[in-house]
Amino acid sequence: MIIQIPYQKQLFSCDVQKPIDISLPLLAGKENPNCYYAEPVQYEVIRAGSFVGSVAEGGSCNYQRVTFTPHGNGTHTECYGHISPDKNATVLHCLRKFWFMAQVISVLPARVGEDLVVSLAEVQLKINLPIEALVIRTLPNEESKRTKQYSDTNPPYLEEAVGKFLADNNIQHLLVDLPSVDREVDGGKLLTHRAFWQYPHQTRQDCTITELIYVPDGLYLLNLQVPSFDLDAVPSKPVLYALG
Repeated sequence: MIIQIPYQKQLFSCDVQKPIDISLPLLAGKENPNCYYAEPVQYEVIRAGSFVGSVAEGGSCNYQRVTFTPHGNGTHTECYGHISPDKNATVLHCLRKFWFMAQVISVLPARVGEDLVVSLAEVQLKINLPIEALVIRTLPNEESKRTKQYSDTNPPYLEEAVGKFLADNNIQHLLVDLPSVDREVDGGKLLTHRAFWQYPHQTRQDCTITELIYVPDGLYLLNLQVPSFDLDAVPSKPVLYALG
C-alpha cells in the first residue's frame, strides 16, 4: 500500500506494508542490551493454588508477570519527566502524536580524552533540515549492539551542543543507538538531556528521547509506538518507513 506525504513543499511516497522495526525486543534473561546496572528482564509464571499460568506446564492458559527497568533494559522512549519532579511529566501525557518525518544519519564518535563523543560538527555535516525527528546511528554499527552490556563501560555519548542545536532547530524527537545521550557517569548533570528539552526554563514538553535502538541509514517516515504506561520512560517500538 503506497501513500503519499506532502512535506516542506515536496511530495514523498512510502510503502506502509514494509515497516523497518528499529526497536530491540525485551527478551527474558541477558540477551538484551543492558545499562545502568539494571537487572535482566524477568518473565515469571503466575502460580496460585492448583493454577499454573503455563500451557507448557499443563495450565489452561499462559499468565505471566514481567519485571523490567525501562531506562536500563532495551529500547525505550523518555520525556522531560526523566529530569523533572512534575507528576504530569510522563510519556503518556507528553507524546500525543506518533508519526514524524525523520532522517537517519550515521556518525563516528571522536576521541575526547578517555571518552568517545558525537560532536555537533559531525551532526551538522550529515543532517538535512528541516525535519521533525533525528535518528542517530553510531559507527561502527556492530551486531553486538543488540545484546551489549553497557554498565561501567563509559559508552559514547552526544556533545551538549548537539542537544541545543536540535532544540534550536525544532527537532522534536531524538533517537540514538546508545544507552544515553549523556556520559554514563557525569555527576548527575545530564547536560544533553537538559539542552534538548530546554529544561527547566523553556521546557519542550512534547519532545522525546529514544535510546538503545538498532537502525539502518536513510530518509524515513517514523512511527513512534509506545504503551500507555504513566511513566517518564517506557519501552518503545519505533518503526521506520522508507521514503521515495
